[in-house]
Amino acid sequence: MRAAIIHGPGDVRIETVPDPQLHDDGDVIVDVTAGCVCGSDLWAYRGIRPTPHPHRIGHELVGVVTAVGAGVRTLGIGDFVIAPFDLGCGHCQSCRHGFYSACETVCLVGATDSHGRPIDGGQGERARIPYADASLVKVPGPIDPLVIPSLLTLSDVLPTGHHAAISAGVDSSTTVVVVGDGAVGLCAVLAAARLGAPRIIAMSRHAERAQLARDFGATDVIAERGDAGIAAVREALDGDLADCALECVGTDIAMDQALGSVRGGGSVGFVGVPAGGSQIPIGTLFARNIRVGGGMAPARRYIPELLADVLAGRIDPGLVFTQAFALRDIAAAYRAMDERTVIKSLVMS
Repeated sequence: MRAAIIHGPGDVRIETVPDPQLHDDGDVIVDVTAGCVCGSDLWAYRGIRPTPHPHRIGHELVGVVTAVGAGVRTLGIGDFVIAPFDLGCGHCQSCRHGFYSACETVCLVGATDSHGRPIDGGQGERARIPYADASLVKVPGPIDPLVIPSLLTLSDVLPTGHHAAISAGVDSSTTVVVVGDGAVGLCAVLAAARLGAPRIIAMSRHAERAQLARDFGATDVIAERGDAGIAAVREALDGDLADCALECVGTDIAMDQALGSVRGGGSVGFVGVPAGGSQIPIGTLFARNIRVGGGMAPARRYIPELLADVLAGRIDPGLVFTQAFALRDIAAAYRAMDERTVIKSLVMS
């Protein structure tokens, strides 16, 4: 079968790899209908994270189950499923409390399982998924092809944006600043609106992304950064700062912006992958009584409630995909993300 392999900075290729096989009773094989390129994939593509050896890449996918292990009880051949990027065993203490991303044997799609065996990445034709009963979410059919992009966001970016909002305590009484206008930041805007936030300020300098933020529920868009950005937040909120900030980038600059945009006693929900030197200044938190929560989103925990809204047509997060690519054109999909000519690249197998 064909799959994307990253060899090093700027070097992602489609190659022929062995078909996946069932290894454990809890495994399934999924024919990938759609995958995508994530902002966090760019850390390796840009050389910020090393690639010590060529390997499969991509951690977001939806598709159809084509084989099941002997121990799988809730899924069958032909089921259309969403694969959360973080797979959990479903039995450890963290999983029992809904934090699948902190599973004691956590596996990430595109990484390795608890036995050190590779888990197939989402940018390919097929993938072996372990812990299938605990991790995969079956979507009732028939599946409308037009809703597939929105279903794919449930694999990562929508639950991640939702986790930022939940971690910050967003509700119908809170004003919110969202730092980051990538797919996660835009989904955080959507999540904040879904939770009823009456005022949502998106920080964006890009016209297309700013418009989608407004479509998703942002009431204001601010292009300024640093002290000028904080001043603009105060101006928008009649001299006040926000109750909550959602940090969706993962850099020190983004974290500083989030912390500076909230009032004393406010809160920050952070979900940006910390690959750019992000640090939490404990002195600032102490002096201003700012609460910080978040981290890797337990996507499986949130998928059912978000899926209900997608299927009912109440939200359309698939709009973050602004261009579709065939799997054979994976290099172009990465270039488009790297050059920010798209918000998020959809990859159709």
